[in-house]
Amino acid sequence: MSVSTHPRTAAAFTCHPCFDEAAHACVGRVHLPVAPRCLIRCSYCDRRTCAHLGTERPGWTARVLTPEQALALVERLAREQPADAPPFVVGVAGPGEPLANEATFETLALVHQAHPTLVKCLSTNGLMLERSLSRLLAAGVSHLTVTVNACRAEVGAAIYDWVRDTGRTYRGPEGAALLIERQLAGIRAALAAGLALKVNTALVPGVNDAHVAELARVLADLGVRLMNLVPLIPAGRMAGQRAPTCEELRAARAACEAWLPQFRLCEQCRADVVRFPGRIGSPQEAVTIGDPG
Repeated sequence: MSVSTHPRTAAAFTCHPCFDEAAHACVGRVHLPVAPRCLIRCSYCDRRTCAHLGTERPGWTARVLTPEQALALVERLAREQPADAPPFVVGVAGPGEPLANEATFETLALVHQAHPTLVKCLSTNGLMLERSLSRLLAAGVSHLTVTVNACRAEVGAAIYDWVRDTGRTYRGPEGAALLIERQLAGIRAALAAGLALKVNTALVPGVNDAHVAELARVLADLGVRLMNLVPLIPAGRMAGQRAPTCEELRAARAACEAWLPQFRLCEQCRADVVRFPGRIGSPQEAVTIGDPG
């Protein structure tokens, strides 16, 4: 069965604000920051647990929550929801790699048991996706975002400093090749299982900008239906690297769109964002209401 007709994904995109433009305007979302550990090092990574409440940046959080604290936050938000509001989305997006943290699975299972109708999602680098898939399905996860920045090892080697797997650290093209192999295998398995899936790709000028259209073609051949090309936020080892211009981003999206539809409303959210359209909007409000109390 093709992913486009799979019963679990036929209408799944329309209920998630990071997959559908109409949902973006009306569906709330909360990221539960329960996952501090990571198994790869992206050159642009800048994970922080800090009090910069007004900064919108992936990998940043005001605190790391326990699974029990995360569930308490979801319970609080559920109580505050208007009766006629659509189910909001509960996700784990860091501040590290969700699949490298046991707390991710504990949290999602707790939330699913208490609120089976809420949409559960997860963002991942894909290294551990295939081996974790059965646990994600058991925890009620229906949506995945996989960050894939390259499909060629020589390109990935300029983006990933190292990849750690089963106690060994891989660097350079070897590490990138391992990561890419795992990403593509995980995506293939997730799509076969019926999960709604999109791929995020950071556009890095002079590194992967001439490569992203090829990546889009490879992903489309796997059955991916949505790509989210986002601009590099210069940080980490790439702090001196410039971000793409608006025109460069537009051109890259147009090139990728020959193969895959592009999502254009991504806000590159924090790992602890809480955002309900029309009710909670600013980063300060989002983090403040995210205090489990």
